[in-house]
Amino acid sequence: MGLTDLRAAAVSPDYETLDRLVSAHLQHVPFENLDIVGDPHGAADGDGVSLSLPDLYEKLVDERRGGYCFELNGLWAWLLDELGYDVDRCAGRVTDEGEFGHPPANHHTTVVHLDKSYVVDVGSGTPQLRTPVPLDGTSVADAVGVQWRVDPDDTPLSDYVLKLRKPGADWSIRYRFETTPRALPYFEATCDYLANEPDGTFTSGPIVARSTPDGTLSLDADTLTRVADGETTEWTIQPSEWNEVLASEFGIRL
Repeated sequence: MGLTDLRAAAVSPDYETLDRLVSAHLQHVPFENLDIVGDPHGAADGDGVSLSLPDLYEKLVDERRGGYCFELNGLWAWLLDELGYDVDRCAGRVTDEGEFGHPPANHHTTVVHLDKSYVVDVGSGTPQLRTPVPLDGTSVADAVGVQWRVDPDDTPLSDYVLKLRKPGADWSIRYRFETTPRALPYFEATCDYLANEPDGTFTSGPIVARSTPDGTLSLDADTLTRVADGETTEWTIQPSEWNEVLASEFGIRL
């Protein structure tokens, strides 16, 4: 369903619609870095990452590709605004516990203001944030049993911290974030840095992932991994099969 279809359907900018949009986006628009690393088994190089809205629309909608946080949440914030939501682009920091060595704003997230304010993120990779989480500290459970909450945070460059708790585990930090509204160009410098960082998370190899109703499906250079109802299954993918799996499981054709 495209933006025109959503408008024609008289989509209401409310919580229920937002929750459905998040779920649909995560299942149909993969998190992927193939414009950075290219085809791991072929001659296709990555085209590079652009954060201009026309380029993002062409890639994610017309070409039915995915992207990483700056791209996915970059176009997502525009979509929500077009649908009538009060949405802010916000800067996040994905770090280890107590660690602040990453560049500023190494994550793009969004905050949506309804009856409450919620952090909403369709570009966080895995574990995926499958549901809006209020900023008031209320714990919410997603469709696969992961609990999420947002706590106030007084560490540098942060207003809040997003936490998760998987079944049987303790609470852990997903990322910290500010609530200062930002324009999309604010993220361009760090996006460029992460897309070219030697031996970085996004330059070391392919990452492709999407949610399923009961878990996640992910692909790296040689393994397809399905997590369903807490159980993990892996398949070794031969180089000759890789692009076929990419197309059949993620809808991406390079």
